[in-house]
Amino acid sequence: MPEEPDKPEPLGLFLRAEEAPPFGPTEMVAALLALVWVVAVIAYAIISPATDGGGLLGLVMTLLVVFLPLALIWAAVTTLRSVRVLRAEAARLQATVDAMRNAYLMSQQTAAAIKPLPDPRPEDSPPGLPATFQTRRDPGASQPSADRKAALVAPPPPRPVAPDEQPALALGTPAEALRPPISVADFIRALNFPENPDDREGFRALRMALEDRTTAKLIRAAQDVLTLLSQEGIYMDDLRPERARPEFWRKFAQGERGRAISVLGGIRDRSSLALTGARMREDPIFRDAAHHFLRTFDRTFQEFEKVASDADLAELADTRTARAFMLFGRVTGVFD
Repeated sequence: MPEEPDKPEPLGLFLRAEEAPPFGPTEMVAALLALVWVVAVIAYAIISPATDGGGLLGLVMTLLVVFLPLALIWAAVTTLRSVRVLRAEAARLQATVDAMRNAYLMSQQTAAAIKPLPDPRPEDSPPGLPATFQTRRDPGASQPSADRKAALVAPPPPRPVAPDEQPALALGTPAEALRPPISVADFIRALNFPENPDDREGFRALRMALEDRTTAKLIRAAQDVLTLLSQEGIYMDDLRPERARPEFWRKFAQGERGRAISVLGGIRDRSSLALTGARMREDPIFRDAAHHFLRTFDRTFQEFEKVASDADLAELADTRTARAFMLFGRVTGVFD
């Protein structure tokens, strides 16, 4: 029959010392010594001539001579057994601590799997923030998604040129104006950032997003706040926000604020809220980055909502960028 898949074992299991047997080598040696002593006492009593026991004092001395060595032997056995148990407990505790340390390091490495982006920072982002994401130009890995529905509203077409006006030269046309707009699928995938260094689709979508000027601003603003939050030990993957229906996201995009959209503030983790609020009060760079991120998310989401379906909105709400928006929205009072 097929083997069952391996199950994760408790921390420190493989280094856990086995329980000491009830009768080990130490107990065997002690029993042998006690037997030798008893035999010696019996032989002495048989061989030696009978004498007056000397009354009560003689009886007491005889009992001490017989039983005191036995008591000392078994006291030593008990002490050695206790020492052995304490060593086993210490080894098990050390194994558990080592396993917890390894698990912590693995979680830190997983959280740091997304590395810095080498692209230049946008001109309106707050200064002094470290980058934490990185892309590598891979030929053939920047192809657009098969779903080409544009994520953002296209700019209005240029006005027609009157016959008597001189047409503008095309040499000054920016390169981004010649690229096709980023698709909804790539937009959402980019806002979630790559899952790990092997997430080729995630990095491809991220490259596509960075080539779109509007989306790149949001990506970098989200990158900044996610980096700062990670310094406080706050990771979006650890948050489990309450889901809100798409109509509330549409209300937010259409300008609703306060309690009318309070369900969007689905982050209820008190520790994350407290740490974020404290950092915003104490660190002006953190505060500026948070407000810049909220403004950028607001502007970009207004454009995205116009072309997004309800399913698109629900999918975007589950991205790391949207969770950061929920967290900062709760802290800054957007939903109050």
